[in-house]
Amino acid sequence: MELKEKFEIEFPIHASPHMLFQYISSASGLCEWFADDVNSRGKTFSFIWDGSEEIAELISSKSNTFVKYRWLDESEDHNKYFFEIRIVVDEITKDVSLVVTDFAYEDEVDESKMLWESQIADLKKLVGSS
Repeated sequence: MELKEKFEIEFPIHASPHMLFQYISSASGLCEWFADDVNSRGKTFSFIWDGSEEIAELISSKSNTFVKYRWLDESEDHNKYFFEIRIVVDEITKDVSLVVTDFAYEDEVDESKMLWESQIADLKKLVGSS
């Protein structure tokens, strides 16, 4: 069985960590930039794109710092794969970045990175950071 490889991308963004956290951790925030619609019940999030639904579980989070989700429909190896969105503030310059960690099959990494770039561009427009 082919394993997915982990990748990480960083996006500078001009917004407060508190504001960003609302957009990455709540169903109402996520549906504004990440998916067409998002519903949540407890730690279970339902993401809808073009009528197709994917279910993820919020497995870890720290206020104004990061969220980590795990897709529930992955193979038996689903415990290994997650996606994390981390808010990083440079101690000296106070510049804010989002660092995305995700997994994709080797031949899909570039496509996955482009998808994240597109989604983060939507988030940047939403928060006035283009």
